[in-house]
Amino acid sequence: MALMIYNSLSNKLEEFKPINGNKVNMYVCGPTVYNYIHIGNARPVIFYDMMKRYLEFLGYEVTYASNITDVDDKIIKKALEANKSEKEIASFYEEAFFEATKMVGSKKPDLIPHATDYIPEMIEFINQLIEEGYAYVSDGDVFFRVGKIKDYGCLSNQVSEDLESGARISVNDKKENPLDFNLWKKTEEGIQWDSPFGKGRPGWHTECVVMNHKLFNGMIDIHGGGMDLKFPHHENEIAQCEALYHNHLAKYWIHVGRLDLAGAKMSKSLGNCIYVKDLNNTKEGMILRSLILFSPYRSIISFSEELKSQYEKEYEKWQRTYKQALYECQYRNIELTNISYDDIEKFKEYMNQDFNVQNVLTLITSLVKDINTSLRSKNYELLAIKLKTFKEILDVLGIDLFIKPLTNEELDIYSKWNEARINKDFETADIYRNKLVEWNIL
Repeated sequence: MALMIYNSLSNKLEEFKPINGNKVNMYVCGPTVYNYIHIGNARPVIFYDMMKRYLEFLGYEVTYASNITDVDDKIIKKALEANKSEKEIASFYEEAFFEATKMVGSKKPDLIPHATDYIPEMIEFINQLIEEGYAYVSDGDVFFRVGKIKDYGCLSNQVSEDLESGARISVNDKKENPLDFNLWKKTEEGIQWDSPFGKGRPGWHTECVVMNHKLFNGMIDIHGGGMDLKFPHHENEIAQCEALYHNHLAKYWIHVGRLDLAGAKMSKSLGNCIYVKDLNNTKEGMILRSLILFSPYRSIISFSEELKSQYEKEYEKWQRTYKQALYECQYRNIELTNISYDDIEKFKEYMNQDFNVQNVLTLITSLVKDINTSLRSKNYELLAIKLKTFKEILDVLGIDLFIKPLTNEELDIYSKWNEARINKDFETADIYRNKLVEWNIL
């Protein structure tokens, strides 16, 4: 079965067909680097990393871009408070961001554009919008004329009239329309650039459009981000692309649900956050990754210690099973060369149903059961096949069990322990066992 993906733009499942044969261009909105990321921020990072891995598993050639927003009011405020430059603040939290993503098992994107590296291109883009009549200057600010886009609201599935009625208009508003959004923001403090419109900085919604176009030079296959970006950020990206490029920027728009804490949205301003940097170790990072990946990606996750504990038990079960089976195969000199094609086909079938992770988790549970049954029955041929299949699926998901094969020295002690047990020399077996426990092998 072909890969089916839920497209937020059409609000339906669609067969995934890249624009350019086997090549996939994928852009995901990255962080604004002014603070550490919490586990809710980590959800899109984990999901889109897995998506890239799976597309590559299917044989696609994927170029994955995710930006760094290194100019923003929040960064400016943080810099002023800390008496540092915006660049220092942004660089510090960017490094912290990638440390956090490493903690949860996500690789760096192939392309990491920084907003501040594209300022001349953004100014040129805004100028073009003004020349085409899609933007206007108002007292040093530049706004986009939303009213000129006929299908504005196509992504968020709202009509302009409804959006207007919910918009707040300040007394001294400089906009022609309450929905018009900033392309260039006049600033009097913090980092700023010269432009034909006056000193200031680009608007957030413009940054991603320009970086996308410069990186991929045309419509891309996948644009992703959190569900909260659908409106206004992604809606406004589409509007600008329609104005100058006459397309919706991406063929498939994919959005990931929130991760809440105690039934409330995590918010740095509210202080109800669990930061990724505060996870105790990489094992906790993998438990979080498992919790996120095995939850339906478009649904809200209500995080709790009980839910975390549930996945911790599952993860430790996978570790125990994999460790015991791997060492047994090493001890018996059994090569892990073959996989269960039936199980791999099931994995693909489930994943191709818009990443049906619940069924994938059931498949993994079944594989663990098969591995343990094979160990007990001493069916080592089946054991090796199921073990390699289990590991391959976890690798596609990016779940690391942190179990390494035994070194020659460890294997020697492991073999002597087994032989002593077989010979019922329990005193000698205990000596070797104590050594294996010391090495965290048993």
